[in-house]
Amino acid sequence: MDFYSSSSTNSRGIGEPCPADEPHVLAVDDNLVDRKLVERLLKKSSCKVTTAENGLRALEYLGLGSDQKHSTTGNGSKVNMIITDYCMPGMTGYELLKKIKESSILKDVPVVIMSSENIPTRIDQCMEEGAQMFMLKPLKHSDVKSLRCQLMQ
Repeated sequence: MDFYSSSSTNSRGIGEPCPADEPHVLAVDDNLVDRKLVERLLKKSSCKVTTAENGLRALEYLGLGSDQKHSTTGNGSKVNMIITDYCMPGMTGYELLKKIKESSILKDVPVVIMSSENIPTRIDQCMEEGAQMFMLKPLKHSDVKSLRCQLMQ
């Protein structure tokens, strides 16, 4: 399977709710190095992390895949935040954001967009569509600390 889940404490079974002190973040990036960096930074901040290598895989994980269009279940309720790269093949982070915000189940899950390009119109577009934050890559530990603060609100 293409989903990878890791946690700072791996004693919990699959599907069990995450304690408030260990939020579950879905990290989506087509670049393996960037995905691993985000995963490592989040784990250092005591987050449970599941990774997906593209938007379609993320939608499948969340229960919004093409064969699950009308699903009322899935992993969306188990995810506290989604962080995604903007520029990915097949489905951009912006398109993923739109799909998530169109879902009655997932619309309240905060979505953070990452990009290595600082393009104001792109940033504005994502924020208008409902992104919680827009962060420039590469992410740093201080960026993840601000994400953690967003999760605790």
